[in-house]
Amino acid sequence: MKIEEMNRENEMLYSGHSACPGCGAALAVRFLTRALGPNLAIVLTASCWSIIAGVPPLTALKCPILHCPFPSAGSVGSGLRRGLNAKGKFDTTVVVLAGDGGTFDIGLQALSGAAQRNEDFIFVCYDNEAYMNTGMQTSSATPFGARTNTAPYPLFKEGQKKDIMQIMAAHSIPYAATATVAFPEDMEYKLKTAQKISGFRFIHILSPCPPGWGTESSETIELSRLAVSSGAFPLFEVRYGMDWKMTLPLEEKRTPLSEYLGIQKRFKDIDRDRLRVLQEEIDYEWEFLKDKVKRSEVLK
Repeated sequence: MKIEEMNRENEMLYSGHSACPGCGAALAVRFLTRALGPNLAIVLTASCWSIIAGVPPLTALKCPILHCPFPSAGSVGSGLRRGLNAKGKFDTTVVVLAGDGGTFDIGLQALSGAAQRNEDFIFVCYDNEAYMNTGMQTSSATPFGARTNTAPYPLFKEGQKKDIMQIMAAHSIPYAATATVAFPEDMEYKLKTAQKISGFRFIHILSPCPPGWGTESSETIELSRLAVSSGAFPLFEVRYGMDWKMTLPLEEKRTPLSEYLGIQKRFKDIDRDRLRVLQEEIDYEWEFLKDKVKRSEVLK
């Protein structure tokens, strides 16, 4: 699908906002608002997007926005949904929008609580793999071997990236899915699917960050595509923690991970041993995901 064909009549992001050129998160939210339509209310936790969105009368979005503290997005989303229900506005879609810091780390407790209660809203994590808004510090979403401003040379991120999709699947929520801006049709399908489901829904969007990743603004789409083709960020969906499905099946011969990492300056000093460790981690997770999908097919 061409980007210009994707619900242009639902354009809800004003031009002239303060996102960096090539920001994957800005493009992701543009697609998100187009897909979900105008009857939308967004909760924004502290993040790049809380700056991009701005405050009235300079807001970048054409829908109501509720800013909240870093750890409370899941709680505020729950309250907003229940408040709208009390006013009879059941048809308004509530979206909680958070970065990886407000999802994987600081916001995890409130997120888990909302998922456990099966609150009726969509939680969207735009994952740029570090605390980009406050200086590009390491988060638990940062991949092994990456450089950040809290892991300068000769240091690097140690420990693997937290598997947030496994965590959400363990809550047995009605729907969870991954998406990237390189595949807008797949993203739109998942957002519209989530919108039609009641209960807690979780969308994990990989969002390349040019200044944080050390890439050109023109490379965001290609990076997103390579993340998928290399298996570093496969596209799939999970229903009730049991039904796993690949939405963009890949060939058995995936793109070498080195092609994906080689574009990014944050990996410019990665040595052969660290690259091998990271490749083995991704290979293991890839086979684990394929096994989940096969088991789901057998049970149907």
